[in-house]
Amino acid sequence: MISVDTKKKEQIGNLSREGKIYTTETVEVFDHDFPSLAEGVAVPHTVYDQTRNEAYVTIGTSRDTSEFACDSLRHWWYNYGIHYYSQATSILMLMDGGGSNSSRHYIFKQDLQVLADEIGINIRVAHYPPYTSKWNPVEHKAFPHITRAMQGVVLTSHQLTKELIETATTKSGLKVFASILNRVYETGRKVMAGFKDSMRIVFDEHLRLWNYVAVPEKQF
Repeated sequence: MISVDTKKKEQIGNLSREGKIYTTETVEVFDHDFPSLAEGVAVPHTVYDQTRNEAYVTIGTSRDTSEFACDSLRHWWYNYGIHYYSQATSILMLMDGGGSNSSRHYIFKQDLQVLADEIGINIRVAHYPPYTSKWNPVEHKAFPHITRAMQGVVLTSHQLTKELIETATTKSGLKVFASILNRVYETGRKVMAGFKDSMRIVFDEHLRLWNYVAVPEKQF
């Protein structure tokens, strides 16, 4: 079981940021954080494993899309999940119902189906209903500590952002692993023709809008 969400985007560049840090010299930055002044953006998509108390952050350099979210899940599975849970027959993902993993958009289900076919196991999704995403474990088990690790520091590069994120920890032993994904993602993608008729997404009888399973082709 993993908890999934995208943390607030961070602007990359010599921009003013909230918080305070100790420094031996004056740091001069722009007094605003307008996107037009930024050199780039960091999109921290996070997978949190509550059993292991570990967070895996994929830092995108483009946009927060369903394809990016699934690439982040793919990276987690091949680099961590498959080694920790080699006997797993399904993955349960807890996530909110908006953004790149929207419960209403079939483009996310389409990308999720591709991932399920690739890794060969069921991917069960449980979306939190509107206004309840604060109960998603990643929201209070990982995000506040990642925010604190970056507080006050001028994010001049994606590499610096990665290094700061990996310093996040807690008294309970939280470990954070980060990677940078340099890929440009397209917005406004449409669901392939016929996907809704041929998809292997099995909706639950109870609260089917928020609960469903992507079944691999070989198991369907």
